Amino acid sequence: MSLAAVTPKGTATREALLGHAYGIASSQGLEGLSIGELARLAGMSKSGVFAHFGSREDLQLAVLDHAAERFTHEVLVPALRARRGLARLRAIFAGWVDWVRESPEGCPILSAAVEYDGRPGVLRERVVALQLRWRSELRRAVQMAIDTGELPASTDPHQLGFELFGIVLAYHHDARLLDVASAAGHAEAALDRLLAFRSP
Repeated sequence: MSLAAVTPKGTATREALLGHAYGIASSQGLEGLSIGELARLAGMSKSGVFAHFGSREDLQLAVLDHAAERFTHEVLVPALRARRGLARLRAIFAGWVDWVRESPEGCPILSAAVEYDGRPGVLRERVVALQLRWRSELRRAVQMAIDTGELPASTDPHQLGFELFGIVLAYHHDARLLDVASAAGHAEAALDRLLAFRSP
């Protein structure tokens, strides 16, 4: 974080800039971000934006982290209120689907995964780290369902996490690209079938 964001006013300005940048990245991808466009939207000078983000790459990294924080706050934190086991796993899944459905322009992290999957560098590394962290949370939720006896001990958390991720990716594709009205229902049915197949 730059020195400009150390004061309360600086922190508030940085958060406002991140909000604008998040909107751009959601609709245009991280590659659509520029210091100049962000300055224009925020009514600031380029030097004012540079005081908070030393480079375009720093801005892109900050937006990724901001997106991850929002995702955690809106999806994972509410789900943690559910009872450990399948109730929590289902709450995570439902929150995840809601996140995709309610994000006006889409999920910047999923978009970045497509943008940078074949482009080595710090942005790809950050996307990978965020995705791996989320996969770890999914595996943890699956393991809790195993520990409560709601999923059989033979369940592989890595495999089930992979399949859950696949369902949401398919939902994202159908809901946002193909505009399939029943996409959420298909995702929920896929989850029910997946968990029924693994009932003890």
